[in-house]
Amino acid sequence: MPRNYKQEYANYQGTEKQKKHRAERNKARRTMIREGKARKGDGKDVGHIKTLKSGGSNSPSNWKMQSVHSNRSEGGRIGDKKGKASGGKKRSK
Repeated sequence: MPRNYKQEYANYQGTEKQKKHRAERNKARRTMIREGKARKGDGKDVGHIKTLKSGGSNSPSNWKMQSVHSNRSEGGRIGDKKGKASGGKKRSK
């Protein structure tokens, strides 16, 4: 069954709350590019040291550049493996 992007936008991404969060993320990225800490297509994300979900702010003092993988798969927690998302492939030792 193909993904229904129109419905997904209507039910989640198009909500005022999500539009506000997206605007905040875009602002953070633009600021980091302006400061020379990021480049277009560099494969990095602007992560939050204390996540917005955990009550962190969107101020520059709470931003840090990190790889896309660490920002998205580890729950966005910088330097803390406890937030690692569950599932996916298990590493063998």
